[in-house]
Amino acid sequence: MFSRVRRARLFPMWHPGGRPPCPLACLFPTWHPGGRPPCPKLTGRGIKMSTVQSQKPEPGHPRPLQEPTLAFAKTAIGTFFQEQPRLGNPYVDDAFLQRYLRTHLPPQVLEQVSSDLERFGARVTAEIDALGRECELNPPALQPYDAWGRRVDRIITCPAWKRMKMIAAEEGLVAEAYERGPWSRVHQVAKLYLYAPSAGLFTCPLAMTDGAAKVIESLGISGFLADAFGRLTSRDPGTFWTSGQWMTERRGGSDVASGTETVAREQPDGTYSLSGFKWFTSATDSDVSLTLARIVDAQGRVEEGSRGLSLFYLEVRDQEGKLNGIEVQRLKEKLGTRQVPTAELLLDGCKAHRISAEGRGVASIADMLTITRLHNVISAVAGMRRVISLAREYAGKRLAFGKLLKDHPLHMQTLARLEVETRGAFLLLMETARLLGLEETKLASERDLHLLRLLMPVAKLYTGKQAVAVISEGLESFGGQGYMEDTGLPVALRDAQVLTIWEGTTNVLALDVLRSLSKSEGRVLDAYCSVVQEPGKPTCLDLASSLGRYEEARAERHGGGGSLSTDFRHVSHNAAGPPQNSQSSIHGCFPCRLYPES
Repeated sequence: MFSRVRRARLFPMWHPGGRPPCPLACLFPTWHPGGRPPCPKLTGRGIKMSTVQSQKPEPGHPRPLQEPTLAFAKTAIGTFFQEQPRLGNPYVDDAFLQRYLRTHLPPQVLEQVSSDLERFGARVTAEIDALGRECELNPPALQPYDAWGRRVDRIITCPAWKRMKMIAAEEGLVAEAYERGPWSRVHQVAKLYLYAPSAGLFTCPLAMTDGAAKVIESLGISGFLADAFGRLTSRDPGTFWTSGQWMTERRGGSDVASGTETVAREQPDGTYSLSGFKWFTSATDSDVSLTLARIVDAQGRVEEGSRGLSLFYLEVRDQEGKLNGIEVQRLKEKLGTRQVPTAELLLDGCKAHRISAEGRGVASIADMLTITRLHNVISAVAGMRRVISLAREYAGKRLAFGKLLKDHPLHMQTLARLEVETRGAFLLLMETARLLGLEETKLASERDLHLLRLLMPVAKLYTGKQAVAVISEGLESFGGQGYMEDTGLPVALRDAQVLTIWEGTTNVLALDVLRSLSKSEGRVLDAYCSVVQEPGKPTCLDLASSLGRYEEARAERHGGGGSLSTDFRHVSHNAAGPPQNSQSSIHGCFPCRLYPES
């Protein structure tokens, strides 16, 4: 008997009585071929047969087959599922961006830029957005050794990340800014604004690539740097390079003057050998990088402070594809931006070229900071725009308390507040881009340069804070779905948190603003005041009162409720009214002017 039971446990389809058990016995306890009793496990839990079913059949009269009566067996769950918000062409759907471009760009430039952005917007929807999601779901990994024990330090990224690099080259996301015209920088920023929320954080290596190209251009393009500059600004995916930025060491990030321990020893061929530990290196899979180090003199001494720092250019791998005196210690585990490979690196004999004057490293990266901070602002404003666009689209689908979300006045008011915040930030971004374009094409006045120096840290500081708050509240408009990872929505908030930290925290940027006031002897503030006091130009104060006028007018017109697009357009009219001068002029705008959509 023991052996029979044991065999039955091992072979559940074998039965000691010679007849296999019915596989449906536990599912349908009220029906059993041959009149077999019901499963005691289910009957013991309160699932019982009826009186008729429990009667044994008379001999010679087989029991008729009956439908199961298991509780909830026929309960219908219904066919309703919440429809998700759909991403349309981000350029076609952004009437405010179109209005800005129509107001400021000359007609011939507008036609070219608008056509390119509309085509690119379609590509964002059809291809890039899905690639960005794939980058989020497949973060980079480090393979320190190969199968035979050799140290390889290979950073493995997903195919979508590699595809993003090709698309960046094809679309000229860096190159556009260096194919110089008065509006090249504005065109590039508008394109990145459409790209950033779908990019899977490939905007990070592009920001540093743009910054590296700017530094090389400012220092003079010659020798080996000419080839590097050509690759960093190439539209050919086969030759395009991305650049890293290795400044942060163990003692901290912003305080590079006292925090940099890496040393550089000059070699007989004029290159330098770098030794040190880089604590935080973004986009570590890039082709090249810029970094700071202290030069060791003939007596083995280094100079402390910022005067001892020089700027170096290095290629991450040698001609054989091996790492250039670099060991990857580990990849960082971060709150957000998980798509980007960020690593701790040990430099041990890394070959590099000094590209700044000795001791002028900090001064040389000033141009890089301008560019990377601009990219930070782009990501902040683009993130706000994306969450509001999706929330607006969702409001036309989600039914709650008997009507669509867009018909609930309180929901409308919340989205309108977020819209005002986002539009103000957008105009600050575009004004900063316009001023940078003037500076790069030698068309900037002294006032323009002072204004650019002031607005860049202010824009980075303020929009970084805005993005965290606006995106957080924007997720609320999706209810619980805004908290679910598989919707792809929470990543926007996680990634936004880095915007207040990278390239200067709030206090560091505030001190930078004070430094600009001090060094210019107040002229940057004079430039700002002269612009905001010009007759007929609405200022930031108009934004402060616009929402109150919106609510009053809305109450008069509807008594609550109404079309989402209509309400947002009304905010635009109230905030500044029609533009005083619709003539396109590269010198004629200010960031706090809002224009109607129609």
